[in-house]
Amino acid sequence: MLKVIEVLAESDKSFEDAAQVAVSKAAESVHNIKSIYIKEMEATVDNDRVVKYRINGKISFVLDD
Repeated sequence: MLKVIEVLAESDKSFEDAAQVAVSKAAESVHNIKSIYIKEMEATVDNDRVVKYRINGKISFVLDD
């Protein structure tokens, strides 16, 4: 059986890095993570430059028996 949690994460490098931040942080509390579905992406702009990449993702993991 799988469970899904919704997470928000950000990075100053890329959307991919924001996804990795989300998975790494979630892995501190849950185990057996199988996937992350990126639901939304957003970027913060300052002085015509992207300075923060944000994702809203759904992480699925296997429940223990």
